Amino acid sequence: MGDELKQGELWWIDDSEPRGSEPGYRRPWLVVQNDRANATAIRTVLMCPLTTNLRLARAPGNVRLGDGEAGLPRESVVVVSGLSARDRQQLDQRIGQLSRARLAQVLSGIVLLLDPSEVL
Repeated sequence: MGDELKQGELWWIDDSEPRGSEPGYRRPWLVVQNDRANATAIRTVLMCPLTTNLRLARAPGNVRLGDGEAGLPRESVVVVSGLSARDRQQLDQRIGQLSRARLAQVLSGIVLLLDPSEVL
């Protein structure tokens, strides 16, 4: 994997067996970290996993993507609650790039999860 990582890109990551509610196996992940951070020497990148469990599209903030969208092989859901830092070395193969509109939907979903108004 080179240093050309961009926000909105989809990448395959091959994880081991899932633990609890964590994603496992080979699946697409979406780069949500901004390009300013992507251009640094930091070896981790903030990403959200995708799933083909379409029922998860009903969860707050999640975004459903169509078959073939951004090069995806199947209809999928971006699981914003799965946001995590991944080591760049885990990124296996680039799948494609989300449109700006779709990326904006995902980022809005993340903001929804992090909204501090309930505790302030």
